[in-house]
Amino acid sequence: MANGIGPPLDEPRANGSSQPKKVAYFYDSDVGNYAYNAGHPMKPHRIRMAHSLIMNYGLYKKMEIYRAKPASKFEMTQFHTDEYVDFLQKVTPDNMDNFGKEQSKYNVGDDCPVFDGLFEFCGISAGGSMEGAARLNRGKCDVAVNWAGGLHHAKKSEASGFCYINDIVLGIIELLRFKSRVLYIDIDVHHGDGVEEAFYATDRVMTVSFHKYGEYFPGTGELRDIGVGPGKHYAVNFPLRDGIDDKSYKNIFEPVIGKVMEWYRPEAVVLQCGGDSLSGDRLGCFNLSMRGHANCVNYVKSFNLPTLILGGGGYTMRNVARTWAYETGQLVNQDMGPNLPYTDYYEYYSPDFELDVRPSNMDNANSPEYLEKIKQNVFENLSHTKFAPSVQMTDVPRSPLMQEDIDELDARLDDQDEDENKDVRYTDRRWDQRIDCDNEFSESEDEDTNERNGVRRQPDRPKRRGIMEYRNPHAPDDNVDSGAATPNGALSVDGDDAEDARMILDGANDASKVNTETAEETMQAQTSASPAVAAALPPVVGDGVASHHSSATSAADEMDIDEDPLTTAGPAPPLSAPNASAMSGAAAAVTPPDSPAPAREDVDMDELPEGKEAGREEREKEDGAGEVGAVAAAAV
Repeated sequence: MANGIGPPLDEPRANGSSQPKKVAYFYDSDVGNYAYNAGHPMKPHRIRMAHSLIMNYGLYKKMEIYRAKPASKFEMTQFHTDEYVDFLQKVTPDNMDNFGKEQSKYNVGDDCPVFDGLFEFCGISAGGSMEGAARLNRGKCDVAVNWAGGLHHAKKSEASGFCYINDIVLGIIELLRFKSRVLYIDIDVHHGDGVEEAFYATDRVMTVSFHKYGEYFPGTGELRDIGVGPGKHYAVNFPLRDGIDDKSYKNIFEPVIGKVMEWYRPEAVVLQCGGDSLSGDRLGCFNLSMRGHANCVNYVKSFNLPTLILGGGGYTMRNVARTWAYETGQLVNQDMGPNLPYTDYYEYYSPDFELDVRPSNMDNANSPEYLEKIKQNVFENLSHTKFAPSVQMTDVPRSPLMQEDIDELDARLDDQDEDENKDVRYTDRRWDQRIDCDNEFSESEDEDTNERNGVRRQPDRPKRRGIMEYRNPHAPDDNVDSGAATPNGALSVDGDDAEDARMILDGANDASKVNTETAEETMQAQTSASPAVAAALPPVVGDGVASHHSSATSAADEMDIDEDPLTTAGPAPPLSAPNASAMSGAAAAVTPPDSPAPAREDVDMDELPEGKEAGREEREKEDGAGEVGAVAAAAV
C-alpha cells in the first residue's frame, strides 16, 4: 500500500488475540446519582447508561463484576496533599461560602463546582481504579475496567478540567508496587496533563498522549514536552489538529504504540479511553467513529499485557455510552448486534436506536505530511531512551496502598456473604462473580436477580420453553383410541382441556358399548324363554323391537357377575341388520354418547371373598323366588 497508508480499521477481531482474557469490571450503582450542576457538560449519568447497555447485551456473563470499596482519605493522600483532600471532604454546597479562600487556592469553582456528594463521587472513581490495579498485580484478572475512572486532569493539590482526584495516578502507583515499568496511553481529545506531571521526572512510567493542541484546554502537550531528569524522553506527546478521522488516527497510533512496546517493554498498561475524541462530541473536535475509537483498545489488548481500561471525558452521553459498551464487548470477545437492546434509557438513543457512532463530514486538518513529520520526531525522541530501563535496586513497598490486601478482602467478603445469606441460593456476590462458558449447554438464570441488577426482559426475546413445548414428533395421533378415530372437528381445544375431553369421549363410548351388549343379551334370553313365559311378559315397543325390563333384569341375574363384564364378555351373537340397528337405537336411548361413564368405586381386596360368597347366596334365593313366580303366572 502506498506511503504506508492502510485501511482505517484492523480486521474485525473481538479480543485482539486468540488468547482468552479474564476481565474484572468495576461499577458502583451510586455513581449515576451524582450531578455536577445544572447545565454542566460533565454528567456521571453516562456511566449508568453504559452499564445498562453492558448488562442488557449480556456482557456481564463474560466477566466478573466488582463493587469496589470507595477510596478512603488515606488512600487519596498517596498522591494528593492532605490539605487538599481534607478540603474536598469538608466542603459542601451548604458551607461553601465559608471556604472562599480555599476554593480559589484549589481551583474549585466554575469548571470544578462543589456539588452534593463530591467526596463520595471521588471515592468511587478512585476506588475502582486502585482495586483494578491491585487485582492486576495479584494476577486475579488480565484486564480491569473502570469506566468511572480516567479523570486525568487533577493535580497534586488542585482540581482541573472537571477532575478532583486523579484516580489514574493512584492506580499507576499501585501497579508500580509490583511492576518495573508502566505505560500510560491517553486517547482523550484533551492532553493528559495531570498524569504526565505526576511522572514527569521518572522512567518508571512512560506517558503517551494523542490530543488536540493549540488554543485548546489545557494548553499543554507540545511535542517538545518530553520530561526532565531521569524521566527525560519518557513523556511522549502527539499534538493533533481538528477533524482527525479513523484512517489517520490508526496510522499514527499503531506505529507509535508498537515502537513504544518494542523499546520500552512495559509490564503493565493503563489506557484512558476518553469519549470526547468521538465525532459529534459537545466539547471535542475530532471525527472518530465508534469502531475507530475501539480499534485503539483492540490494538493495546493484542500485546497480552496486564491492562487497566479507564473512562475519561465524553460529553455527548449517548455516544459515550454506546462506545464504552462496545469496547467492553471487544474486551470479552462478545459479538454485539447493531440494534440496541431495551434498557431503562432506551429513548436516549433515538431516532436510530443502533449501536454505532458514525463520523461526520467535517474536514480533516491533519495532512499526511504533518502527521508523518510528528511521527518521525516522536521516534527520534524514543531513540534517546534506554532499552527497557531496569529498576532492580528499587525497593518494592511491602504494605499495599489499600488498607486491606485483595486476598484478605475477598475472603472476608465471601465469608460475610455466606453468613448473611445462608438460605439464598444465588446471592448478588455470586451473581457478580459468575462467568458463563461458551460451551455451556443451557443457562439457568434468576430473573429476580437479573431485574435487580438492571437486566431487562427484551421484547423480542423468546420466552423460556416449558415441558409441554417439547413434544415427540413421531408419537401416534392423540385422537386415535383402540382403532376408532374421534370425528374431525369434534373438539378444537389444546393442552389439558383436549386431554380431559378425550377422556370424557372414551368414557361415553365405553358406556354405550356396555349398554349395547346388555340389550343384545336381553334379546337372546327373551327368544330362548318358553312360549308360556314369553307370552306372559307385557311387551314394550321401541323402534320395532319387543323388549321388557323384567326380562332384561332376569337375564342379567343369570349372568355370572363374579367376573367383570367389561373384561370377560365375549362377542355378541350375530344379529340381523334390523335388529342391530334397533339395538344401537336402544343403547342410545339408555345412555347418551356424551354422558360420562359412571365412576367405579374402589374395592377393598381383603373383603372381596366374603362379599362374593354372601352375594352368591342372596342371588340364589332371588332366582328361586323368581322361578316360582314365573310358573305361577304361567298357570294363571
